[in-house]
Amino acid sequence: MEGINLTLEDFEKFADFIYRKTGIRFDQKKFYFLSKRIEKRMQELGITDPIAYLRRLKFGDKNGEELQNLVDLITINETYFFRDFSQLQAFAEYCLPEVVERKIKTRDNNLKIWSAGCSTGEEPYTISIILYEMLEDVNSWSIEILATDIDKEALRKAQEGIYEWRSVKHVPTEYIKKYFEIIKDKYKIKDEVKKLVKFEHLNLMDFLSLRRKRGFDFIFCRNVLIYFDEISRKKVVDHFYIALNKGGYIFLGSSESLARITNAFKIKRLGGHIVYTKE
Repeated sequence: MEGINLTLEDFEKFADFIYRKTGIRFDQKKFYFLSKRIEKRMQELGITDPIAYLRRLKFGDKNGEELQNLVDLITINETYFFRDFSQLQAFAEYCLPEVVERKIKTRDNNLKIWSAGCSTGEEPYTISIILYEMLEDVNSWSIEILATDIDKEALRKAQEGIYEWRSVKHVPTEYIKKYFEIIKDKYKIKDEVKKLVKFEHLNLMDFLSLRRKRGFDFIFCRNVLIYFDEISRKKVVDHFYIALNKGGYIFLGSSESLARITNAFKIKRLGGHIVYTKE
């Protein structure tokens, strides 16, 4: 089974297919990255002809299982607890209190947060910990943290909630003691943190499913849009705008901006960090 080598023409056919299915764009700079993962999957299946494998993906994968297997190989799951700490401070110290105060005035005890592209769960669990720290009585609120990702294997790990040191090294020591169980050299998230989070498999290019997402006070989509092209970004962000409540906030990665995508959101600078809100 040695010697599978994708040509540039093969690569472009796969890249186009993956883009149409997932919105993730692979240009020629990612030739080696994508090719090696396609070749790995072909070896596992005993397929030697790249076009035969592409035909299987297109016409012999009715339930989408093989596409999912490939997606699990090509998605990047670089994440950790309390990533981009200054932005999370802006959320905890400015945005969350503002939304909570408004809800208390209107006797609305519902709080909905969406972690889009949650990977292995570090982000939604971080948000859950912040809520426990910032809200006077978490149990007096009806809280849902929806955590979605296209990678089913990443979601399985997220639901398990067991992490290595590299994932938790930025977590304050007092939070480690309060919200994790240390089992040998692993860190298991406690049930009280897990209970606020609901995991769901979701492709952000599945616009029918996206339309069902409504009523969020906060949306976190950090370091996800960078993998999409301009057209896909625009479509996804437009859906986020619809899904967000008036006065809600959306958070992107530190290197990402909505400036070239949409002008629908109002820009605010809070705690030295740029955030976007829906007026």
